Amino acid sequence: MSKFEHPMVIGLDLGRRRIGVAIAETDGNGAYPLGTIDRSSFKRDLDALVAMLAGRAVDAVVVGLPLSMDGSENEAARSARAYGERIAGALGVKVEMFDERLTSFEAEERLKTMPIRRGSKRAAIDAIAATVILEGWLQARAAKKS
Repeated sequence: MSKFEHPMVIGLDLGRRRIGVAIAETDGNGAYPLGTIDRSSFKRDLDALVAMLAGRAVDAVVVGLPLSMDGSENEAARSARAYGERIAGALGVKVEMFDERLTSFEAEERLKTMPIRRGSKRAAIDAIAATVILEGWLQARAAKKS
C-alpha cells in the first residue's frame, strides 16, 4: 500500500513541450500541482511520470481534453485521447478525459497571486492547469454523486 491513506488520482495537462501533473486523493479533498515533465518520447514521458508517482497508489488518471471553443474535437483533442489510451495501457489504470477549455487562462489568473520566479512561470502554469483540470473532474464527480 502507498504511504497515503487513500488511492490517488492524477491530472495531466498535455502540452507540446511539457506535461503538467497534479494529484489528489480520490475522496476529493482538493488537488495540488505535482510538477511538470519535459516532453520527449512517450517512453521517456512515461518513465518520468512513473518516477514522479513513486510510492503512490494511483487509482485513475484524468487527461485534459483540449476541445475547440464550440465543443468540437480537433486534432489536439484526438491526440490527447490517443495519449490517454497509451497511458491507460502502460500503467494499467483507468483514464478519463476531461474538458480543459480555459484551464490555461485560469492557471495564469491564479499564478498572478503567487510568487513565482520568472524562468519557472511557464512550467508553473502547466502544473496549475493540470490542477484546474483535476479540480473540475473532482467537482463533476461529486455533483454526479449528489
